Amino acid sequence: MHPKLKAFCNHAVEALTSGLPLQASLDKIAAQLSDLLVDPTFVSYAWGEADPPAKHLLHHDSRTDFYVLAHAQRAGKAGLPHSHGASWAIYGTARGYTEMIEWRRTNPATEDAAILEPVCSYRLRPGETRAYGPHLIHSTAHPEGAWVIRMTGADLDRLPRFRFNPQRDRMIQHA
Repeated sequence: MHPKLKAFCNHAVEALTSGLPLQASLDKIAAQLSDLLVDPTFVSYAWGEADPPAKHLLHHDSRTDFYVLAHAQRAGKAGLPHSHGASWAIYGTARGYTEMIEWRRTNPATEDAAILEPVCSYRLRPGETRAYGPHLIHSTAHPEGAWVIRMTGADLDRLPRFRFNPQRDRMIQHA
């Protein structure tokens, strides 16, 4: 493991087990991730120029169950609104940029179809990070391709999550 990644993961464990409120811990970890994303030795460790679009696991911490994943996103990739369920997530960009939109559900979650409206949108540029608490609905886009770290508080494939269904759900478009 890259020494700076190892130090980052150790700091993340400390933050998550410190007794701080979750969002304060996540914000602290996101700030430390920012330093990692601008380190050229870490960037060359996590991604290669010839890497195809894919994700790969850089680290899993068995004590706290967090995952650090490196994503090489292809140009034009855009995701539909989704949440990470009961897990938190931290996103950070090393190359390119990530267009983020945070969404709010305007109708009760007990209804089958979701109605979403955008709350805010922004761009994560190289070295920029953002921490997302559980159940926050967001979408990502990579118009020009990007190298992204996504850190999650659990294996997302094992959690129930919200996923936007364009045949059933709808998004409110503001003028």
